[in-house]
Amino acid sequence: MTTATKLNIGAIAERYAAAWTSRDPDAIVAMHTPDSTFQAHGRSGEVRGHAALREEFARVFERYPSFGVETHRLLLGEKHWTLDWTLTFQPPGQDRRGFRALDVVEVDADGLVTRKDTFLTTPR
Repeated sequence: MTTATKLNIGAIAERYAAAWTSRDPDAIVAMHTPDSTFQAHGRSGEVRGHAALREEFARVFERYPSFGVETHRLLLGEKHWTLDWTLTFQPPGQDRRGFRALDVVEVDADGLVTRKDTFLTTPR
């Protein structure tokens, strides 16, 4: 894709959300550039690169059994989106619960994620 081609950020965000809700770290990582970064602010340091991202995303699904997403709003920009959402999960033998989060996701000219920052409402 050339920089003259306008990205369909909404479609990219939708595919990215589908990868997350499928709980598939490989599908998520496939949508990132090789040197992409992720940081869950207030919870972990920045991770960079496919191997580290895959490991971090797999840990998210281990930490939050039955991971789910409730979307509150999605704001689209030229090469980014912001997602206001609730992360839901259900520990074994407990009620389903969740907490609010805000994602800021940047993409390159090919529509691959270069950076994802997640801001969480819960303490460590």
